[in-house]
Amino acid sequence: MPSLLELKDVHTYYGNIHALKGISLHVEQGEVVTLIGSNGAGKTTTLRTISGLLAPRQGEISLGGRRIDRVPAHDIVKLGVSQSPEGRRIFPRMTVQENLEMGAFGRSDKAGIAEDVERVYALFPRLRERLVQKGGTLSGGEQQMLAIGRALMARPSVLLLDEPSMGLAPVLVEQIFEIIKDINKQGTTILLVEQNALMALGVATRGYVLQTGQIVLEDSAQALSENEMVQKAYLGLE
Repeated sequence: MPSLLELKDVHTYYGNIHALKGISLHVEQGEVVTLIGSNGAGKTTTLRTISGLLAPRQGEISLGGRRIDRVPAHDIVKLGVSQSPEGRRIFPRMTVQENLEMGAFGRSDKAGIAEDVERVYALFPRLRERLVQKGGTLSGGEQQMLAIGRALMARPSVLLLDEPSMGLAPVLVEQIFEIIKDINKQGTTILLVEQNALMALGVATRGYVLQTGQIVLEDSAQALSENEMVQKAYLGLE
């Protein structure tokens, strides 16, 4: 059986800058896999390459055994990969409800879309209270909820989460990570990029450590959290 998502020797460039230098990783059905690393390590570039926003110059990306590294980004969403981007990137002048509807732009199953809107409101009750409010007037935490909710509206088999805790108060960070666990329990596989390595390893099954565009460690989340190098570099432990 092929992995749900697999990258083999992926090289991605920004112009002449070699950002990903032979990334290989896999995500199995039902897992939460996290990528941890410092700023500039290549975490967001990895997600953008999977999403089709960047084209790898070398290597293969496959979803359920089907190659997607030459598929346009909007078709990758239809195949089952959606992303909640770093910085949220919601539509500020659209209401909460309209933002969620935009997440389902590639779908035509009205009953299924309505069902998924309800699912999002069940996960994020605060969004239901603000469904006619403009996205740009929401708090940072509410915007993050909306960004994740919008990504879920594509009904993805793999959800890519890029820095979901960025800029949030600690109490909201805990809330967001509890919801990430709930989303996974409901059957969505997750690839998580997160600066807060402690929280990320707390919800993940497995993890990869990136340094300057290369994977330097791969292990279970438990083993990574006990790894001396990871503790010193990413968990703030001496």
